[in-house]
Amino acid sequence: MTRTTSPVAGTVTEAVFGDAHERGDRPALIDLGAGRMYGYRDLADEVWRAASGLVRRGARLGQVAAVRVSSLAVQTVVVHAVIAAGGVAASVPPGTGGEEAARLLTGWDARLLFTTPDLAESAVAAAEGSRVRQVICRGPARDTLDFGELLALDPTPLPVLDPAAPALLSADGARLTHHDLLGRIREVDAVAGLETSDVVLVAVPAGDGAATTDLVALALMRGALVVAAPGMSGPELAGGVHDFGVTVAALTDGSITRSF
Repeated sequence: MTRTTSPVAGTVTEAVFGDAHERGDRPALIDLGAGRMYGYRDLADEVWRAASGLVRRGARLGQVAAVRVSSLAVQTVVVHAVIAAGGVAASVPPGTGGEEAARLLTGWDARLLFTTPDLAESAVAAAEGSRVRQVICRGPARDTLDFGELLALDPTPLPVLDPAAPALLSADGARLTHHDLLGRIREVDAVAGLETSDVVLVAVPAGDGAATTDLVALALMRGALVVAAPGMSGPELAGGVHDFGVTVAALTDGSITRSF
């Protein structure tokens, strides 16, 4: 899909995906747990199509959409689709219990909840205890809308976004603007110093830690390759580092390490 509205300069969508189509089929993200691989063009297109689908289904500017998924690839697509549609993305931390998830959803006044099939049953239960109107699943699951239905809707123009508008809820509930997020990404860049040639291994589970989310966004901005291997450690981690030529890793202890 060719997007009908170019991202506004200074927005997260412009920063992360502005050069994606020029990079074409270059590998962008490999999710070992989910068995998915995206090239840059395909990843950006899925983000724009999902954002268009959300707008087509009546998503409102500033509306909070919660994300509780087990796949980094799905998290990346969903979070950026919500932001590109003018919404505010909020990740439910991994391992959050049903009652706590419902409390978070209610506190955020979330009206949408994105999930994956393995978490769908608990996501639906949490939604029933909140004001969430629709659970959208990346794959078929009972009592949910299949994410594929968003992608199949006819494209519609995306909203022109204000870089000073909220785009993400932080772990403490603060609403972060596009400017705030770009500032956080610059802070990660000061540590990681990513280049196009880098291969970034993410061993942290999806939704676990702002630094990881920012590192993935930075990698996509630079044109690097992201390899998601949640929970990998010890010999498996060493094998993954060797097989993919990893140069930077986000480890399960929350640290970001360069040079292997």
